[in-house]
Amino acid sequence: MRVVIAEDEPLLRAGLSLLLSGNGFEVAAVGDAEALTAALADERPDVVVTDVRLPPGFRDEGLRAAVAARQKYPGLPILVLSSYVEKEYARELLSDGQGGVGYLLKDRIGDVAGFVRSVRRVAEGGTAIDAEVVAQLVARSRPDPLAALTPREREVLALMAEGLDNVEIAERLVVTERAVLKHVGNVFTKLDLAPTGAGHRRVRAVLAYLRQHD
Repeated sequence: MRVVIAEDEPLLRAGLSLLLSGNGFEVAAVGDAEALTAALADERPDVVVTDVRLPPGFRDEGLRAAVAARQKYPGLPILVLSSYVEKEYARELLSDGQGGVGYLLKDRIGDVAGFVRSVRRVAEGGTAIDAEVVAQLVARSRPDPLAALTPREREVLALMAEGLDNVEIAERLVVTERAVLKHVGNVFTKLDLAPTGAGHRRVRAVLAYLRQHD
């Protein structure tokens, strides 16, 4: 599995390269948005891991390049790894309905093995979205659309955003799978999400919710 890493900090770029290459990935690493765009054409990766703020402007060049890449290469798996949530482009990236997307915050990653699993999950068409990212994307001045959810249903929605299935959510929350199924059904109902087909139903639920609140 081939990955392109776009990260301007040399030490972090080298660390990510060593980590992923040590876990079976073929790695190409670049340090700016222009080089990322070129690498996508040259390497045709299975997944991209990019920071939001890259040279030359250190604003949102990495995320804009990711959005453009998804438009040029539909379905290209993208995992954003950043210290910031850039709402406009993040919402566009996460709500295109194709899956294979992730957005993780650097200072909230405490499990190296979990990070590698997230990269693989995104590469395989799933999601890996930090709960704090979801919270910031759906925040509005109008009444909280999540207000109808119970605290447990909010927990389940956050784990759905990470791409966990019912069994994994049950293990994380130490409840039965039947209880999780009930909570998931309540989330769909309270957020007025129409039933979806097989596959990444939780992925579609989170992305549909984000689309409804653009």
